[in-house]
Amino acid sequence: MIVCSCNVLSDHDVRNAVTAASDLVRNPKQIYGCLGCSAECGRCARTIKTIIDEALGACAKECCAGCPHTRAANDEPAQEAASAPAFALAAC
Repeated sequence: MIVCSCNVLSDHDVRNAVTAASDLVRNPKQIYGCLGCSAECGRCARTIKTIIDEALGACAKECCAGCPHTRAANDEPAQEAASAPAFALAAC
């Protein structure tokens, strides 16, 4: 079924972009980027968002442990660095 008549995108195109994307796709703008186009009239945005949510399943709201979309393992060093002070005072 064609969901975006401006860019002639089908529901299959959207589902394939969600599953093939290296990053977690959660909104229509990201889908357009994956498919090399941009939003024109925007009437398809709700339908695309619904298809994304269906394709992601439980990951649509929040990724769970063991999910291929989980970045917790990759983000831990960055989070630790962010919580550490930028400098340390030397003892006198």
